[in-house]
Amino acid sequence: MPTVYSVIRRPIITEKALITREMEGTLVFEVAATATKTEVKQAVEKLFSVKVASIRTSIVEGKERRRGRFAGYRPDWKKAYVKLKAGETVPDFVAE
Repeated sequence: MPTVYSVIRRPIITEKALITREMEGTLVFEVAATATKTEVKQAVEKLFSVKVASIRTSIVEGKERRRGRFAGYRPDWKKAYVKLKAGETVPDFVAE
């Protein structure tokens, strides 16, 4: 059984993610590429003490990045949209 912090890498704090959190009660996380929906659900429920209604995941392909004439790709990563059950309080994240 993986630990909570090996499943959830970091919260996604972008303008789109913050609007999704406020309007729909959905949290957005970067998760481990090998994490399943069940593991993500258990990790979020344990970490934030909330009940999860549903989870959607997507694989984000890495972008091409250049340093002068040298080109490479950033690694692919996995994103999880975690919808909380009705009546649950949405936890706040501290953005630095």
